[in-house]
Order: sequence, then C-alpha cells, then structure tokens
Amino acid sequence: MTSRNVEILVGLFVAAAIAALFMLAMSVSNMSSYSGNDSYRLKAHFDNIGGLKIRSSVSAGGVNVGRVTDIQYNSETYEAVVSMAIDAKYDRFPIDTAASIMTSGLLGEQYISFEPGAEEEYLKGGDSIDLTQSALVLEDIIGQFIYSQADDEE
Repeated sequence: MTSRNVEILVGLFVAAAIAALFMLAMSVSNMSSYSGNDSYRLKAHFDNIGGLKIRSSVSAGGVNVGRVTDIQYNSETYEAVVSMAIDAKYDRFPIDTAASIMTSGLLGEQYISFEPGAEEEYLKGGDSIDLTQSALVLEDIIGQFIYSQADDEE
C-alpha cells in the first residue's frame, strides 16, 4: 500500500471515530431523545429535589411522557419549583395525579414519576401538581440509620 492510501484510510477511521463519539455524547446527554414536538407545561413544588436535573425524564408507568425543562427555587415558600414539558399525546392525567422523584437503580439518575389519580377532570397546560413526594436522599437515610444504632447502644 502506498503512503497516500494509508493516510486516506487513517483519515476515514478518525472521521468515523469522531462521528461515533458524537453519537455517544448525544445518547448519554439525552439530547437525541429531546423532541420539539407539541407539549404542554406542568409545574410541581418539592421540598427537596435531590439530584434531579434539567432534561431528566418524566415517566408514568415506566413510559417516558416528558422532560424536566426548568428548576427554580421559590424563596417565599422555600421549595423547589420544577417545570416539565409533557408530550401532547399524554394529555389525560387527572388533576389529582401525584408526582414523585424516584431514582433508577440504587445510585442511578433521578426522574419524576407520575401516579395518576381517579378524578375525571384532567391537567392542562400551566397547571400545577399539588401531590408531590420529594427525593429520598441516601445520605439522610444512612445518617438516620447510624443515629438510631447509636441510640440503641445507650
């Protein structure tokens, strides 16, 4: 093989590697699944959001129904306000739907899980979910366990 052919093959290999790294980065950052499709906005107030991040998924029954779009802190109520974009095709969540911050796996990423209620009226764009459960912080649970063990020894 001539030197020129080797240089071309190495160049093609480098270009393929860069494309593969780009696809991996998009997959890991969840940008590939971000869609600009029709959606409606909901808000929920939590005491503690743990490690929840913007673009974290929102799911119902294990199905991804939306994404977290914004996280703000309300200094009047001392709560985190989480804004979510829910895909328009999932427009039948009852107004008494509960939102909980869950963790995928033991130390995995956090997401919001919807538990639909039984009301006949549905949430619409701009509504707020009233029933929320904050994230379980692993450090708090371990601390409570350690302190309870210390109390038992006394």
